Amino acid sequence: MGRVGRCPAVPPGGRWKRSALALALLIAVTVTAYRSFDTWIENTNLPLTLTETSTEVLDRNGKLLRAYPVGDGLWRLAVQPQDVDPHFLNMLLRYEDKRFRSHSGVDPIALIRAAGQALRNGRAVSGGSTLTMQVARLLEDGTTGRWSGKLRQMRVALALERRLSKDQILTLYLTHAPYGGAAEGIRAATYSWFGKEPNRLTPAEAALLVALPQSPERRRPDRFPGAASEARNRVLARMQRQGIVTAEQAEAARRTPLPHRMAAFPRLAPHLADRVTAQHPGKRQLRLTLDGAVQSRMQQLLAEAARSIGPRLSAALIAADHQTGEVLALVGSPGYSDAQRRGFVDMTQAIRSPGSTLKPLIYGLAFDQGLAHPETLIHDGPVNFAGYAPQNFDGEFRGDIKLREALQLSLNIPVVKLTQELGPARVMASLRAGGAKPELPGGAPGLALSLGGLGISLQDMVQLYAGLAAGGQGPVLRVLQGEAPAPTGRLTSPEAAWQVADILRGLPVPAGARADTIAYKTGTSYGHRDAWAIGWDGRHVIGVWMGRADGTPVPGIFGGDLAAPVLFEAFGRLKPVLDPLPPPPPATLIVSSADLPQPLQRFRPRDAAFSGPAGAPELIFPPEGARLALDDADLTLKLRGGTAPFLVLANGRPVLSGQRRREFSVPSPGPGFSSLVIVDGAGRSDRVNLRID
Repeated sequence: MGRVGRCPAVPPGGRWKRSALALALLIAVTVTAYRSFDTWIENTNLPLTLTETSTEVLDRNGKLLRAYPVGDGLWRLAVQPQDVDPHFLNMLLRYEDKRFRSHSGVDPIALIRAAGQALRNGRAVSGGSTLTMQVARLLEDGTTGRWSGKLRQMRVALALERRLSKDQILTLYLTHAPYGGAAEGIRAATYSWFGKEPNRLTPAEAALLVALPQSPERRRPDRFPGAASEARNRVLARMQRQGIVTAEQAEAARRTPLPHRMAAFPRLAPHLADRVTAQHPGKRQLRLTLDGAVQSRMQQLLAEAARSIGPRLSAALIAADHQTGEVLALVGSPGYSDAQRRGFVDMTQAIRSPGSTLKPLIYGLAFDQGLAHPETLIHDGPVNFAGYAPQNFDGEFRGDIKLREALQLSLNIPVVKLTQELGPARVMASLRAGGAKPELPGGAPGLALSLGGLGISLQDMVQLYAGLAAGGQGPVLRVLQGEAPAPTGRLTSPEAAWQVADILRGLPVPAGARADTIAYKTGTSYGHRDAWAIGWDGRHVIGVWMGRADGTPVPGIFGGDLAAPVLFEAFGRLKPVLDPLPPPPPATLIVSSADLPQPLQRFRPRDAAFSGPAGAPELIFPPEGARLALDDADLTLKLRGGTAPFLVLANGRPVLSGQRRREFSVPSPGPGFSSLVIVDGAGRSDRVNLRID
């Protein structure tokens, strides 16, 4: 037998050396692999995380008034986790990624569990994606089913976790998660499905929003209510097992009806929103002075009023605080999308004729200049200013009348007399000082401006009335929060402003409205194109315009009939109790006509000493300097004013007496130059010189 060979024994020291070498090699490989992996993660080319979000216009309280879709047509509103109902966030993390706060972007436990379930069931039962991996997919719009896509999501997720905080990653999910249709992100989802912000959600709402992003189109509750209900109920069942909701809450949520349609985003103050976003391009959030609740009520009011006046008429309204200048509501038309009314036109900015709404401002200027007092008598009779002969709306004359009554009756002749004395240029300068930008069709101001013969916007008219309401000088109206208040120039003295308010608070009010609560004035432009009503109480001023956006006349519309009821209703919807108008300033002169200083008892122009007495007769035909070819025919005379009977003298000789008509004929005085004098029953006279061929 041969000898059995034996391996030589390895000395213990040799085995230790080999083990140490193997361990060192393993450590080196591990370190190298880790460094390579770390470098691989560090070199990840991350997708953009600063994604475009919708421009938002908010009210004074942060309520959304209007939002604009982003460039790809999606509604994607900026959001932070603290803006979202914490119960929804808890439900989301417990359902989608319960170890979100502890893993580094990839959850090995979830991956192993998902793989085991797939092996046991022969199909994928649950996913192993973390919330961070889902964010990676959303940012890159990648796939979930392919291994290459899954590997890419893991790599991006690990890189995101190194560069962003957990709250930043959660913010990305809340901003980008799809919820069906054009809604992307939790705020777009809650507005689309529930018409509200996500800060307070019911268990039923939260469960649906947890389930939707997994299959946003196949689970849309408006199209696939069965699939949506089943997905929502699975979320509720798991939340019940984990103790997030009680059995009673889960059962009540399962019985809650699903939303049957996607709601439209808020469209409050759309005209103003368009204007401020155009003025501030690139700014993603603009906060206005508007009150969303007031704006909503005013929009509803104008929509109701428009339905009652016909399909083509438009309307506009502005409500503002005349103490601070903050605009609380601005409605540019009854319906932004109403094509028949041209609702896209912002009628708060349109240049229109103000009709009689300028009259209170002219009276205030006259009071301020010491030309008159509310109790001053003025003669309402025929006048002619170098060929301009204004008439009252009803064609009648009232004779001597107090200025208070003349303004309340909105007579034309007295206000034109005041304008003549003030000077149209001074009136225009005062309007501009008060913050308005009036436009003159002919360039140079004339007396007709006091009757609406200029162009001005509703916003500028409200600005002027805010000045009157604030004591003759008010703040510049503003719509953006954060803008510093700025005063306009002084329009009138406080005393004159109070006198105007005291007159206008005495106007008759629409049926059902309380008298003596607001000072207001109505106006109707020439040709019945514009109906106005503007008024104020102790704190707020509101202006209403109604008419057609294209300027077409609307026969029969009047500011008093059409716009005044809307004005009073607007004050009722603005607040339950009106603020009282202020008391008179200490220096206000409050006396009767008889107790006024002599120069203020009756209005007369400054050059009255060189003019005929008030109410004197006027020869309007033939005019001064006329040249007539009579051919031995009688001469026709036309008179205005005066008191019958009339006496006519030609070249100093009486040719007719006892005449009571105002149009009649007298014998021709013969060829050549002649002088005609008409004397009325009160001894007042007028003279013209003419030539007869």
